[in-house]
Amino acid sequence: MISMLIVRAGAIALMMTGMSFEKAKFQALSAFSGTGFTTREAERVVNNTLRRQIVSWLMILGNVGIVTVIVTATSSFASAKGQQIGINLLVLMVGLGVIVAAARHAPFVRRWEDFAQERLSRLKIFEDDTTVDELLHIHEGYGVVRVKLHEQSPLVGQTLAEVNSGLEHSLVLGIERDGVWLPTPRLTRKLAEEDYLVIYGKLEDLAEHFG
Repeated sequence: MISMLIVRAGAIALMMTGMSFEKAKFQALSAFSGTGFTTREAERVVNNTLRRQIVSWLMILGNVGIVTVIVTATSSFASAKGQQIGINLLVLMVGLGVIVAAARHAPFVRRWEDFAQERLSRLKIFEDDTTVDELLHIHEGYGVVRVKLHEQSPLVGQTLAEVNSGLEHSLVLGIERDGVWLPTPRLTRKLAEEDYLVIYGKLEDLAEHFG
């Protein structure tokens, strides 16, 4: 039960560093159980000082918890005789059932997560250290591309508003013209030949639109 609560608290701590809650839960469980999944999210954990500290504590507590369970279970069954073995086994199964029920009881889990988040927020060590990749959801198929407008491009002569209206799940962030960067250009600005458009959006849609 304590292990389950620690994993949930660890997930909340990782979430407070900028990770999504689902990914934070997976990384917390991975660190606590010592399974060592290698994913892009794991790389983001390693590259963040605070996340490394959280995961390190989860690894330490996970090893302590596993050793404690093994020693307790071994000593309990080794010293038991006759009917006591069956009773111990029954107690173990009931205990596991209680843990599973508690883990699936949404109100209980939510109260614990709220409590953990409130306590952790008082430490004032959680800063918004979200990476650019996470903010832009690069790993989910989104990204930033740079597109050059040639003479035959149908976008030449169109306003930025017209271009944005024709893009799905995408937005023009800025324009490079004659080596000059034009950030947040006006929607009424017309595009010219040799302009470079810096566009954020779904890479699949951008490839289809400009490919």
